[in-house]
Amino acid sequence: MGEAKKHCFKLSFTDKVKAYFKGSEITSDGGLIAIRELDEKMGLTALTEDYLVEKRFGRNIQHNLTELLRQSIYSRLAGYEDVNDANQLRNDPALRAVLGERALLKSGSSEATVGKFETEILTEGKNLEKLDEMLMDWIAKVDSIRGVKEIVLDMDSSESPVYGGQEGSAYNGYFGSKCYHPLFCFNQYGDCLKAKLRPGNVHSADEWLEFIEPVLRNYIDKGFKVKLRADAAFGLPKLYELCEELGVKYVIRLKENNCLTEEISELLVKPVQKNKDNKLITLYKDCMYQAKSWDKARRVIAKVEHYPDELFPRVGFIITNLKWREKKVVKFYNKRGTCEQWIKEGKNTLNWTKLSCKKFKENEARLKLFILAYDLGNFLRTLVLPKKIKHWSLKTIQLKLIKTGARLIKHARYYCLMLAEVAITEKVFAELMKNIRKLNPVSG
Repeated sequence: MGEAKKHCFKLSFTDKVKAYFKGSEITSDGGLIAIRELDEKMGLTALTEDYLVEKRFGRNIQHNLTELLRQSIYSRLAGYEDVNDANQLRNDPALRAVLGERALLKSGSSEATVGKFETEILTEGKNLEKLDEMLMDWIAKVDSIRGVKEIVLDMDSSESPVYGGQEGSAYNGYFGSKCYHPLFCFNQYGDCLKAKLRPGNVHSADEWLEFIEPVLRNYIDKGFKVKLRADAAFGLPKLYELCEELGVKYVIRLKENNCLTEEISELLVKPVQKNKDNKLITLYKDCMYQAKSWDKARRVIAKVEHYPDELFPRVGFIITNLKWREKKVVKFYNKRGTCEQWIKEGKNTLNWTKLSCKKFKENEARLKLFILAYDLGNFLRTLVLPKKIKHWSLKTIQLKLIKTGARLIKHARYYCLMLAEVAITEKVFAELMKNIRKLNPVSG
């Protein structure tokens, strides 16, 4: 029967099962076809040729920039964050199927080719800046689908630990580690609009102006109503002035000082409780405050929390130009915490802190590729997931959808990808693909 020609693994616990490898036919990433379908419908990676420029020339170029970008993004979304995985992945049936017809017939790019793309092509000329522009074009397409005209932006910094002699890495006393200190901007849907890699020893707000101003102006020019949230590190007069100039509403944490403390002195005394229950007592105060470095007085909201088992109250200050009630402003600011959750999701699911190249610019390119992969996964999550699995996190999508086992079968005129029906049923997958087909993006 031909069994002698195949190397089978004999199993001691049963003689009814035989196991053997068939790497050219079997894949663990069958769900990538849903990612590619979404990508194709929205015209995302198809923008590559419009934004990126390369200096390669000659007749031996086999992999164009679009295919190379797809391989870099899709592999990261599937959990392969290292370039050295490319040699094994280039023959993976699912990856070949989603990269394009040339890759399906032959193979994906090798480790050397992908490495050259990420460390040389992306870092030459203005390609890194163009990646940012392409990302904003992606976001514009998604905004058109959502039909929103009001955007909430969260700006925050984070830590990317390093374990070698990477250029630009430095010890950061706040994080207590040798790291990079990247800056991020998210919207209320969890899309990352922009990311900037910075040396590890810079202040949290370093380079904030050139980072956030283009994003704000982009939305204002399009007629969006914009709100900006940030923590106390970004409590800077120039940021307030920029927002006021552009008509952006802001809610930013303000560091405590003696003048502010004196302003709310009456709230710091723990009130006498008239009931027997030991409950948290929360007090608010609204006042106009002007620091010496400010050009005018601005609205500051104080929140004072008296916990029953604590001697001193917890005090927080927020500066804002919103005209909402104090409690509503504080509640709105507290939602900024979801930004930190999205950063953690990027770290834990895609491992975007793995910036192991020696040169700073190469690591910056890697971070931007991780962001593109994260956003593509988030678009899938927020736009087209069926109701039954709408609550799934990006990690769950990776493990249960993207990591769907499949077998690629070649016929005379086409290929057939047979998907395993385990975590995702045929009915759910059909609904997902139907939702993708319904999308009607408009370029920004």
